[in-house]
Amino acid sequence: MKKHITIIATALILISTAAFAQEIHQSQVPSVVVNSFKKEFPKATDIEWELDGDNYTVEFEIGWGTEHEIRYDEAGKILKHVEEIAKGDLPKAIISKIASDFSELKIDEVKKITEGNEVNYSVELENFSEEWKVIFSGKGEVLHKIKD
Repeated sequence: MKKHITIIATALILISTAAFAQEIHQSQVPSVVVNSFKKEFPKATDIEWELDGDNYTVEFEIGWGTEHEIRYDEAGKILKHVEEIAKGDLPKAIISKIASDFSELKIDEVKKITEGNEVNYSVELENFSEEWKVIFSGKGEVLHKIKD
């Protein structure tokens, strides 16, 4: 009985490990993906690659620690780009929405999320007693909000 439990537990661990992204070395990434990345981001540092199903995700920094995460398909096409941006780079519509709907909270972290032609913004808002993660459209519409 213990042997069966051990086998089942081992199988579950292997299956769950395969279901999540796995860190890989750049040499395991198709050259078309690496070349696309290097062409677009020649000054990238602290580069880490992951394989997630058929897609490749790269996390890296540019400049003074500006973090980026990009998901590529097997052909080297960018599927999604998440990048840290400064608070001042938020569209005015979002700043106005925060001032009116979240006036008691301060902006902590901002990320620009680009998927195809769609650009949204993830903004972490906080004060001493609460934290929110809010996804805004580029026009300032609240698409999703989660209280942490």
